Amino acid sequence: MFKKEKLHLTKKWDKIFPQEEDVAHKKITFHNHFGITLAADMYYPKNFAGKLPAIAVCGPYGAVKEQVSGLYAQQMAKRGFLTIAFDPSFCGESGGMPRYMNSPDINVEDFQAAVDFLVNCDQVDNQKIGIIGICGWGGFALQASSIDTRIKATATITMYDMSRVTANGYNDINDNEQARYNLRVNINNQRTIDYKNGFYLLAGGNPEKCPDDSPQFLKDYSAFYRHRGYHPRSLGSNNGFAVSTITSLLNTRLLYYAGEIRTPVLMIHGEKAHSRYFSEDAYKLLKGDNKELYIVPNAVHCDLYDNYKYLPFDKLNSFFKANLK
Repeated sequence: MFKKEKLHLTKKWDKIFPQEEDVAHKKITFHNHFGITLAADMYYPKNFAGKLPAIAVCGPYGAVKEQVSGLYAQQMAKRGFLTIAFDPSFCGESGGMPRYMNSPDINVEDFQAAVDFLVNCDQVDNQKIGIIGICGWGGFALQASSIDTRIKATATITMYDMSRVTANGYNDINDNEQARYNLRVNINNQRTIDYKNGFYLLAGGNPEKCPDDSPQFLKDYSAFYRHRGYHPRSLGSNNGFAVSTITSLLNTRLLYYAGEIRTPVLMIHGEKAHSRYFSEDAYKLLKGDNKELYIVPNAVHCDLYDNYKYLPFDKLNSFFKANLK
């Protein structure tokens, strides 16, 4: 029988958003196929009857469940769903060693493990399971949906394709063999140093303050992760992932089978987001009349993290109510 890692979960409410009075909350754990125990916050409406449709939520890349994914999960629970917001393997309160690593295979498995938990949860209608992937986890969500037929509906929010941006740079500016070769040299040199030193160098999170000539989207990341959305367990708020962890993303292509997703997909992105092209290009890969690209007017990338003026909860509610039935 599988033995779970023993995790140390905080008991206090340490989210960056306030607790809703009409939503119940509790900490849970579940394990993935790699033997890693994942920590999650479960949210559900108080005084519900029967079994509920369920949604697993994760993201953004480098964030923890106390930030954006938890906000989305709680708001969807307020609208009648049982939800879980989970920390990825190696991050936050979840298990996995060494810390602060990333693997596209394991991260997609994390979503599938969340589905494993939900379909076996007594409070859940196991034929009504959806997922929400935010930022970099939007790409992992699409990858999971192309694999896992138990996922009946998928939404992505301000999506990044982490494999594409790692290999090609922003707007594919480094999409050439020499640029990728140079990156591979740097990463592998760092692996040599890390092995010798006995620890993995961290890439660094977002800076406290960006130089004046920085792109606006980097200033937006800094404003969220280091200030209004700061959390002590968040990689984006602190020292970031290990430098060498991007090796697998560099030689991976997510979304290769996105066109084979048969279930409904809703892709939401900000009109003025620097990352909008990721959703637009991914949407072109999808097939069928049950797919939608929804552009939020005037919103930038981080507006869809925590700016209530732009947060698309009503759109998500109607999408999941229509497709988890």
